[in-house]
Amino acid sequence: MGAGHGHRHGHGHAVREGADRRRLAGALALIVGYMAVEVVAGVLAHSIALISDAAHMLTDAFAIALALVAMRMAARPARGAYTFGWKRAEILSAQINGVTLLLLVAYFLYEGVARLLDPPAVVGPVVLVTAVTGIAVNAAAAWLLSRSDRRGLNVEGAFQHVLNDLYAFVATAVSGLVVWLTGIRQADAVAALIVAALMLKAGWALLRDSARVLLQAAPSDLDPDEIGRVLAADPDVVEVHDLHVWTVTSGYPTLSAHVLVARGADCHPVRARLADLLHERFAIGHTTLQVDHGSPGAADHCADPHGPSHQGGHRREDHLGRTADA
Repeated sequence: MGAGHGHRHGHGHAVREGADRRRLAGALALIVGYMAVEVVAGVLAHSIALISDAAHMLTDAFAIALALVAMRMAARPARGAYTFGWKRAEILSAQINGVTLLLLVAYFLYEGVARLLDPPAVVGPVVLVTAVTGIAVNAAAAWLLSRSDRRGLNVEGAFQHVLNDLYAFVATAVSGLVVWLTGIRQADAVAALIVAALMLKAGWALLRDSARVLLQAAPSDLDPDEIGRVLAADPDVVEVHDLHVWTVTSGYPTLSAHVLVARGADCHPVRARLADLLHERFAIGHTTLQVDHGSPGAADHCADPHGPSHQGGHRREDHLGRTADA
């Protein structure tokens, strides 16, 4: 029996251009600079909405700084025990960003409800002016991040932080206007609760998507059963089993499988043909295919077969050399 392994490396996602790093650094500078201004304004105006925005900006700064660190780690070459390098540092960064968003949600829900019941005096004009300025600052930061490569959960996590802060500033500006014009102090707390709801949505999405990668689930746009059926449809394939599809990091789908081919088939051309098919039809560039001659039945070849097997649809020989229909 023969075995072949094919590796196609789609590493374009891991090559971060210097322009992306500069955009992230520029967004970080904008956010850190304005965050200090907002803390002072929030304390002077007694506004929980402004203070919640400032706290969110702190997590924005942390998210972007973490993204920059993770990008550098992910670019490190694979060596030693880290055979995929540090590419999953980006996914861990996304997880941390998601968790920080949910922790802030819990705090602002508590503080917002408390201030609904007992609202302090809020200086509406200060809140309004500070929030409108914050909209401009966050819009600039969001624009910078939107021009970066957002296919990775790492940068997407930072972008979601900044985008949600932009929405938060809009809600805060409206609350400041309402307090200024009507004197309804509860509007400030309502704005904080709106911010919490936006943060909950973004944080949950980040945790969900990064958890799929950490749990080695197949990418959401790929169906392993469909892939198995397509591979098994090759005229020389008898059976496909031990098929695994997972993501090393964002934009890096990976596949491995054990393929049994008919006795008269040449394993090497079959492997190359299947690797090309996976690359062209499913955009999977990193594949490991073990190709052997054999009859159907994974038990003959794998002591512990994983997942369903996909049978080929052509005529083949059984273990006694008799010809049978698939």
